[in-house]
Amino acid sequence: MSTVLQVISRKDQEQYWDQTGQTFDFVSIDTFSRKFKESPIGKNLNEEISVPFDKSRSIKDAITFSVYSLPKWSLFKACMSREFLLMKRNAFIYAFKSIQLITIASIMMTVFLRTQMGVDIVHANYYMGALFYSLIILLVDGYPELSLTVERLPVFYKHRDLNFYPAWASAIPAAILKIPLSLLESVLWTSLTYYSIGYTPEAGRFFRQMILFFAVHLTSISLFRFLASVGRTMVASATAGSLALIFVCIFSGFVIPKPSMPRWLVWGFWISPLTYGEIGLSVNEFLAPRWQKTRADNSTIGQLILEDRGLNFGGYFFWRSVGALFGFAVLFNIGFTLALSYLKPPGSRAIISSEKLSRIEGTKDKNLTEARSNIPIPGNNAESQRGKMILPFEPLTVAFQNVQYYVETPTAMKERGFKQKQLQLLCNITGAFRPGVLTALMGISGAGKTTLLDVLAGRKTSGTVKGEIKIGGYPKVQRTFARISGYCEQTDIHSPQITVEESLIFSAWLRLDPQINSERKYDFVKEVLETIELDRIRDELVGKPGISGLSTEQRKRLTIAVELVANPSIIFMDEPTTGLDARAAAIVMRAVKNVTNTGRTIVCTIHQPSIDIFESFDELLLLKTGGRMIYYGPLGRNSSEVIEYFQGISGVPRIKDRYNPATWMLEVTSTSSEAELGIDFAEIYKNSALYETNNELVENLSKPPPGSKDLHFPTQYSQNGWGQFKACLWKQHLSYWRSPTYNLMRFIHMLFTSSILGVLFWGQGKNINEAQNIFTIFASMFSATIFSGINNSTTVLPYVTTERTVFYRERFAGMYGSWAYAAAQVIIEVPYIFTQALAYTVITYPMIGFYWSPYKVFLYFYSMFCILAYFTYQGMLLISMTPSIPLAAIIQSVFYLMLNLFSGFLIPRPVSVSSFH
Repeated sequence: MSTVLQVISRKDQEQYWDQTGQTFDFVSIDTFSRKFKESPIGKNLNEEISVPFDKSRSIKDAITFSVYSLPKWSLFKACMSREFLLMKRNAFIYAFKSIQLITIASIMMTVFLRTQMGVDIVHANYYMGALFYSLIILLVDGYPELSLTVERLPVFYKHRDLNFYPAWASAIPAAILKIPLSLLESVLWTSLTYYSIGYTPEAGRFFRQMILFFAVHLTSISLFRFLASVGRTMVASATAGSLALIFVCIFSGFVIPKPSMPRWLVWGFWISPLTYGEIGLSVNEFLAPRWQKTRADNSTIGQLILEDRGLNFGGYFFWRSVGALFGFAVLFNIGFTLALSYLKPPGSRAIISSEKLSRIEGTKDKNLTEARSNIPIPGNNAESQRGKMILPFEPLTVAFQNVQYYVETPTAMKERGFKQKQLQLLCNITGAFRPGVLTALMGISGAGKTTLLDVLAGRKTSGTVKGEIKIGGYPKVQRTFARISGYCEQTDIHSPQITVEESLIFSAWLRLDPQINSERKYDFVKEVLETIELDRIRDELVGKPGISGLSTEQRKRLTIAVELVANPSIIFMDEPTTGLDARAAAIVMRAVKNVTNTGRTIVCTIHQPSIDIFESFDELLLLKTGGRMIYYGPLGRNSSEVIEYFQGISGVPRIKDRYNPATWMLEVTSTSSEAELGIDFAEIYKNSALYETNNELVENLSKPPPGSKDLHFPTQYSQNGWGQFKACLWKQHLSYWRSPTYNLMRFIHMLFTSSILGVLFWGQGKNINEAQNIFTIFASMFSATIFSGINNSTTVLPYVTTERTVFYRERFAGMYGSWAYAAAQVIIEVPYIFTQALAYTVITYPMIGFYWSPYKVFLYFYSMFCILAYFTYQGMLLISMTPSIPLAAIIQSVFYLMLNLFSGFLIPRPVSVSSFH
C-alpha cells in the first residue's frame, strides 16, 4: 500500500521511473485512472457492474430499504437516553447556574427591599425596573445554552451524515429535558424574590408570575439553541445571540416605551418575546387592588404607570402573553429542528498569504517586498546543503542512570486496596542517547514511553523524579536545557492564522541567539523548510485541524520544523507518526532522518510502526508494564540484532518470514507471553552482557569530555523583554488581521447596533421636556454600553481559547515570558476597539441628537472606548481562569447581570439601601 501511494505522489514517483535514458515526466492520477479503465481488468469490472442487480438472488434481510436501522420510537428513546446521560455529566454546569441564580436573587432582594418600597408613582417605576431585571435574569440565564449547543454540533453532524438518527430525534429530547430546568429556575427565582421585594401579596398573582417566568426561561433557551444551530460556530452564534439580546430588550417596552417608538418600528414591539413577558408581569402586578388608588385626576397609579410605558392592557392579556411565549418556544424549537436537518457543518474559506497571491498572479508586489523587510527577520534567498546546517551547534549526549518517577496514588486505586502512598511509573531506567543516532522508545500502551520522554525533557510538573540525568557529561539544569532542546508534542498545536514560514520565523526570532543577524536567521529558516520538505507550502496558512489548512502529515512536519529552527542539539518527539497513513508516516520519518543526519540527538516514542518505519531507527529502548527496561541497544540491519537478542531467550518463538519485527517483539514480550513462558524479560535484561555493556557506555558518557565546558546562558530567554514583546505583537497582528470571523463580525455587530439605536432613539436628545424623555436618553446609553460590551466579551472567548493552547506550548519551549504575550494580546485589541468606538460615535451621536461640542463628542467616544475595552479584557480574564468556554460563559453572565443591576438605570444609586451599592 505504501508503494502504491508513493507511485501516485508527485514527490515520490520519480524513484520508480523505469525509462532509462528518458527524462522523468510525472504521470498524473487522471492518466492512471484512464489507463486502468482501458485495461482488460478495468473493462471486465465495468461490464460486471453494468449488469442490473437481480434482487431475487439476494437474501431477504441483505438489503434494507430504510434510511435508519431502528424504528422511529426506538430512535427517539435512544436519543432521549443519550441526552439525559449528557445532562447528568454536565450536572456541575446546571448546579452552578442554579447557585448563581440564588446568589443574584439574594443580592437583588437587598437592592429592591420591600421595607423601602412604597405604593406610589415613584416606587412604581422601581417595581417596574425590578420586573424588567427579573426578565433579563431569566433571559440571560438561557444564554449558556448557546455555547453548549455549539460544542455538540460537530458530533451531531457526524451522526446525522452517517444516518444514525434524524434531526428531530435529537432536537425533541433536547427541548423536553430542558423543561424541568426551566421550571426549577422559575420556582427558585419567584420564591426568593416575590415577597422580599414586596410585590402584591396574593397567592394567585405569585403563581401567575412563576408561570410567566417559566415561559420566559423556556423561550430563552429555545431561542439560543436555535441561534446556535443556525450560526454553527461560536463567534457567529455569539454575535447572533448578542444581536437577539439587543433586539428583544430594546423592543420590550421598558428601555423605550411603545409610544416613544417610531411608528414604522412598532412591529418590533410585537415580535419581541420579552414584550409579552413585560406585559404579563406588568398587568399581573399593577392591576392588583393595591395599585387602584384614585388620584386627583381620577386615574389610578397602576393605570398611569402602564399608560406611560404603553402597556395599558386588560388582565386578559396575561394569558395571551403566556400563550405567545409558549408559541415562541415551539417556533424556535421547530427552527432548531429544521436547522439541524438541512444546514451543513461550517466550512472555512481558503486564505493564502499576499506573497502566494502575488506569485499565483505572476506579479511581484514591490510594496510587499518593502513591507517584508520590516518583519523582524528579513532576508535574501540562499542555497543550503542537505546535511550541513548554516548555523553551528554543539552535539550533546543525554545520559541517565537509575531514573525513577513516582506520582501520588490515584483515589480509585486506593479504594481497591492499594496501600502505598506513591505509585511508581518508571523503575531504574538507564541509557544514553547520542548525536547522529535515531533512537526509538517503544513499549505496550501504559509502559511509560511518554512518561520517560517527559521526565528526560523536564516536562513533568508534578510527581517525584529520582536518578541522574546528564547533558554532555554535566548534570542537567532545566533552565539551560530548555535553550538547547526541542520537544515535538503528539498533538500538533500551532496558531491557525499564521503561515508555515511565519511559524518558523517566529520560533527562530525568539529562540536563536540574539547575536545572529537577521539575514542569517532567515537563511536558516529557509534551510529548515527545505530539510523538512515544507518549502513548497511555505505560504500556506496552518489552519485548524480537520477544518482548514494543512493536512495531519504536514502539521507533524511543521511541528518538527518549529523545534528544529531553534537549532537545538537534542530533539524529543512524542509519536510523530500517530494518525498518519503509510505514505504520510514515511514522509515524516524521512524528515526526521534528515534532521538526524545533521548530527543532532533525536529520540522518538513510537507505537506499532510499520517495518519500513521501524527499521529507519538506529537504536531501541524497550519498556514493559511498570516502566521497566527489557532492551536497550542497536536494531541492526533488518532488525537483526534485536531479533537475535530475543530469539536467544529460551522459549521465545522465532519470528515468521516477512513478519513485522516491531509487532513480533511487542507480542513476545507482552504480559501474557511472560506469564505463559514463566520469565521476566526485565530480569533477563539485567543479567545480560548487553546490560553490562550499556552501563559502561553510560558511565563513559556521564563524564565531561576533556576541554568541554558546562552550558551556561546569562538570561532565561534568548531575546530581551522588548524583543519578546515585539515578536508576540507581530504574530498577534497577523492573527488578528486574518481573523475576519472575529474582528469583522464584531465590527458588523457594532454598525448594526449603532444603526438600530440611532433609528429607534432618533432626535430624542433634543426632546428633554419631561422626566420620561430623560429616562429614554439614559436608556439609549444603557443599551449601547451593556449590549455592545456583552458582544465583545463573548466573541473574544473562542479566539483566546484557540491561542491559549499555543501559548502553553510556546511558553514551555522557553520562547517568551507570560507578560510579553499578555501585553501583546492587550495592545493588539486597542485599534480594533478604537474603530468600534469611533463607528458608534459617528453613527449615534448625530442621529440621537446630542449637544454638539468637541469636548462632549470626545467624552462620548472615550466613554464607549473604555467600556468596550473593559468588557473585552474581562472576557480575556475569565477564559484564562476557566478550562472551557461554557464555564466561562456562565461566569460571564453573572458579571453581566451585576453590571446591569448596579448601572443606575433600573434603580438610582441613592435609593439602593444595600451595602452592595
